[in-house]
Amino acid sequence: MDSVLAVDLGGTKIYAALVGRDGKIINEDISPTMAARGFAAVADRILAGVDRVMPADERPAGIAIAVPAFIEPQTGKVIYSPNLKWRNVDIKNRIEDALGLPVWLENDANLAALGEHRCGAGRNYDDLVYITVSTGVGGGLILGGKLYGGAFGGAGEFGHMTVDADGPACSCENRGCLEGLASGCAISRDARRLAESGKGRGILSLAGSMEGIDARVVGQAAADGDAEAGEVLAQAGRYLGIAIANVANLLNPGIFIIGGGVACGVGGFILDSAREEAYRRTYPPYRSFLKIVPAALGPRSGILGAAAYAWEQIEALQNGGK
Repeated sequence: MDSVLAVDLGGTKIYAALVGRDGKIINEDISPTMAARGFAAVADRILAGVDRVMPADERPAGIAIAVPAFIEPQTGKVIYSPNLKWRNVDIKNRIEDALGLPVWLENDANLAALGEHRCGAGRNYDDLVYITVSTGVGGGLILGGKLYGGAFGGAGEFGHMTVDADGPACSCENRGCLEGLASGCAISRDARRLAESGKGRGILSLAGSMEGIDARVVGQAAADGDAEAGEVLAQAGRYLGIAIANVANLLNPGIFIIGGGVACGVGGFILDSAREEAYRRTYPPYRSFLKIVPAALGPRSGILGAAAYAWEQIEALQNGGK
């Protein structure tokens, strides 16, 4: 068996792929998630996507699924997924029963970190931090060359680090979280508030309406030379830099890899600001080690990480679970 199935399950799309032992994608399929239709419908759509990439002449060794969720390590049950509106669902057994293949689940940001470690910007590092900035903020840790999940499988929730004690309320019921200050949603909110105050006219003009203001529009306005848009992005970058400095001082990793459509889709506005702020706040002896780079794999980091994770689990089974 020279291939595995990998699925990157997102709030808006399902990315399924057949991946070889060498990490090359043999076949792939992308379809909408349609999460509003509920758990059973999404499970059926995963199976449909997998069926479209399934080889005709070979049975894959197993399937790994990257899920935007907190997953109970002992059972593989999805405890909570805000993007999918899932609580306590057993997607693992649902897919296993349908395919007759072993199924492994892991948090999507953790698997993106693993993908960058194995195939992307982190290939030469045993200790790295991956942070994704898109609609929300998430991340994963590779420590000692291995994915680190913590005692209960929840390590790497960078989006819920407090970076401003008096900051805005977050969906997690805390205040001042990184996600509430540097995510795509936060950038959209801040740009709209700017426009509502009578400023941000360039952003509003480009968006066409208040509802049309999003992180992509703010990025385009900044690229066109709009100083106010550039400052909105720079402020998000400063909060990201505070978080990076905190983690750098705690873990001293070899590299920080920043992924996600927001951080990497608006030019250097966020990353440049984050680098400057992180350098200023990092413990002085560590500054010479501080390296912050964009992710190399783009939208394939999660799918390649899922494939690598599947091969890891297969090897563990072959070695008696050790």
